Amino acid sequence: MLNQPRYKGASILLTRKNFGCGSSREHAPWALDQYGFRAIIAPSFADIFYNNCFKNGLLPIVLTESQVDKLFNETYAFNGFKLTVDLERQLVLTGDGTAYPFEVPGFRKFCLLNGFDDIALTLRHADKIRQFENERLTKQPWLNNRIVG
Repeated sequence: MLNQPRYKGASILLTRKNFGCGSSREHAPWALDQYGFRAIIAPSFADIFYNNCFKNGLLPIVLTESQVDKLFNETYAFNGFKLTVDLERQLVLTGDGTAYPFEVPGFRKFCLLNGFDDIALTLRHADKIRQFENERLTKQPWLNNRIVG
């Protein structure tokens, strides 16, 4: 279905319940990200997949089954149907102004809005890490010795 011209360039994937079941590796979110998706809407997600989405910069959005059904029906009925995701306000918006609120954990939202993955979160503390390493080597200089064989 994704190969239909009407879905070309779509960045929101609309799916059904328990999406990502059996996709416990990060390859599934990587593939969806590389395809161009930025958000996935479903009534539910497999736990590991859900967490891997956040780690890879994808936003998994949980809406009720009836809300997802309505979005599917509108997608099929209206060629050119568009959705917008407003992460800051935590809303999925349709072209006619209908708004579907969704929940996202605060820390996950912060990371997505700022483009932080696990490495970027760590690098925010690079100065403190360097300071710690320097102090440690001053107190324990033998840690800097290397065995050459």
